[in-house]
Amino acid sequence: MTQAPTLAFVEDNYGLQEIVLAGVRDFNRALFAKHPPGQDLAIALRDPESNEPVGGLCGRTAGGWLAIELIFVPEAFRGMGLATQLVAMAEEEARRRGCHSAWLDTLNPQALQLYQRLGYEIFGELKNYPAGGSRFFLQKKLVAAA
Repeated sequence: MTQAPTLAFVEDNYGLQEIVLAGVRDFNRALFAKHPPGQDLAIALRDPESNEPVGGLCGRTAGGWLAIELIFVPEAFRGMGLATQLVAMAEEEARRRGCHSAWLDTLNPQALQLYQRLGYEIFGELKNYPAGGSRFFLQKKLVAAA
């Protein structure tokens, strides 16, 4: 008989997160074997002087959907339309990969307004997260590129 594993809190979850993520992705590949595999999507925002990444967008395409997981534009580069460009590039790549829709979430009221201007509609709200605020979940139908 196999002995049960022990449970323990860890200080640094990076290595553990990779193990759990790999396990979930392997499980999903088997569960959805007839579907195309998911793919990570990343777009770097590079500093014009150093060419080093300073922000960008991270997401994933799977199941016909683009999931935008993280977007960050440093304060010095805000107001230049870069978030709009990042989302547009991610959506275009998602269409190329055969996605029909996109979703994302935000805690930021300004970002919420931006995403709504870009055609995203709220489909859920987690109220009082963080305390006194809300976390909004938005989706958008992606129209095929002409």
